[in-house]
Amino acid sequence: METQFKQYISEYDDLLRDLRLVKQLQLPQSYIAAGYIRNYVWDRLHGFDYRGRHSDIDVVYYDPADCSEERDARLEDELKSLTGNPKWSVKNQARMHVRNGEQPYSSTWDAMRRWPEVATAVGASMGEEGQVQFICPYGVKDLFELIIRRSPLFPDRAYYLERVHKKEWKKQWPLLNVIED
Repeated sequence: METQFKQYISEYDDLLRDLRLVKQLQLPQSYIAAGYIRNYVWDRLHGFDYRGRHSDIDVVYYDPADCSEERDARLEDELKSLTGNPKWSVKNQARMHVRNGEQPYSSTWDAMRRWPEVATAVGASMGEEGQVQFICPYGVKDLFELIIRRSPLFPDRAYYLERVHKKEWKKQWPLLNVIED
């Protein structure tokens, strides 16, 4: 599945362009993650042409030296200006523990382990030599087996279920198997 994941990403020209753009920001531990990648994979597995069904392009990074929301807003504005795409969302994971009422996270990887769904905790970045690198704390098995389940470190089952139903993923990708716990 990891090989197939790498192949899918390498065939997605828009994502590769966006990964190069994010690399230029030189943010520590930065990745494009979540729905932008997850939904693309689900479209491919369903045999759909890519439909761009994501509300944002999530850029995550980890920099405890500057956790200001203003910095993230400036980065979002820069990406929106460069691309003309209003969907950019930038979040420093060194700050997100506050919103989630948890102890500080130690890295982007540590933060992603606490995201609501296993299949959403996937990301990619552009390495120094132009190779695509991945961050997938739980692997890609659920993503490729079309399983939606709550991440082991995400404690709020009610929020998870509300989120899954509100996003109507099962309607958009009918082969998904939602595990409610």
